[in-house]
Amino acid sequence: MKTRLHRSLNTMLLIGLVGGAAGASAALIEDSKASLELRNFYYSRDFRDGTPSQSKREEWAQGFILNFQSGYSEGPIGFGMDAIGMLGIKLDSSPDRTGTGLLPRGADKRADDDYSKLAVTAKARVAASELRIGGLNPVLPLMASNNSRLLPQVFNGVQLVSRDLDPLTLTLGRVNSVKLRDSTNSEDLSVSTQLGGYAASATGDHQIYGGVDYQALPGLVLSFHTSKLDDIFRRDYYGLKFNTALGPGKAFAEMRYFDARGTGRELAGEVDNRTLSSNFGYSLLGHTLSAGYQNGSGDTAFAYLAGTDTYLFGEMLVSTFALADERAVYAGYGYDFAALGIPGLTLNMRYVKGDDVDPTNVTTSKSAVLRASGEDGHEWERSSDLTYVVQSGPFKNLSLRWRNATNRSNYADSGDENRVILSYVINF
Repeated sequence: MKTRLHRSLNTMLLIGLVGGAAGASAALIEDSKASLELRNFYYSRDFRDGTPSQSKREEWAQGFILNFQSGYSEGPIGFGMDAIGMLGIKLDSSPDRTGTGLLPRGADKRADDDYSKLAVTAKARVAASELRIGGLNPVLPLMASNNSRLLPQVFNGVQLVSRDLDPLTLTLGRVNSVKLRDSTNSEDLSVSTQLGGYAASATGDHQIYGGVDYQALPGLVLSFHTSKLDDIFRRDYYGLKFNTALGPGKAFAEMRYFDARGTGRELAGEVDNRTLSSNFGYSLLGHTLSAGYQNGSGDTAFAYLAGTDTYLFGEMLVSTFALADERAVYAGYGYDFAALGIPGLTLNMRYVKGDDVDPTNVTTSKSAVLRASGEDGHEWERSSDLTYVVQSGPFKNLSLRWRNATNRSNYADSGDENRVILSYVINF
């Protein structure tokens, strides 16, 4: 552990050296900023069906995320560099409880004592366009980098975002590899297996993507994005996002439509899915009510890159509610206690019910029973998310978050899940 820990600390030190190098240019350092996040994460998922191989996932870990962002050099083309150094340390784990996504593990299912990774990004800016080369954390409809565990997922590639043609935002990019949230290795890109719907061993050499977001009105954004994972799938996305003042509050609505099909050699198997995901709501005096509908069609499950977020409104802590033919309805309630004079305290609750799941390509023991009886799958999940962020004083930016979920399914393992996250951000 000592040797690995030394390597981890050296990684963190390298970030400091990057910051120092940027300091050699006054133009670069003027707009530079850095932060250190200390993230303490406890994760527990209890499988309620008595899974023979593993009945529970439970780990506790401490993370350090040092984030440096330089300014830009002077001149018509501004140059700069960003870097993120990440270190994760095991606090509690055992071979029969690993697989939480907090810590990497070996073939013996034992979690590593510590792990670290570094992402460096060169950047250039011309007018309102920015080019980034190296480590990327895109949050896009067809590539949503995951930051839901101890350390974030990081891609390696190139991305251009241009806002020169206002009111259009243009995005182009290519990624060649990824460091998953619980891994230090750069790996090839693959599709999420969706409980056996797609081949886990299939990988693509790269993914290219592009998108146009059009601010048609002050409260209306129309979007089209497309992507292609080499020899696996192509996906298109159509989006509509709207919000407006309505009476004393604010109304909002969003529609997201995804169309996926196989491409090239279709290394992951057949890909044939179209999914509509919608959300409608109203906010008033700290209260937010929302509801929506999600429906998948086609021969296969929703297709997306392994390790990323789905960008679906139906995605919850345990289930994505996005298998073949699955339809889901959901409702949510949120409250910001600032309305009662307690700024920083928020509560969000959701309930999702899914049915009509086609079990044909689901490789669980429960799904085999459904196929034999000719029945469809169904599930439900409820969750709550309670967060408090200190607003002032010496512990400003200290946050405590408790996420709880209960899922019940007739085609997959049911689960009860808890996540407790203590985070403190120090800005330099």
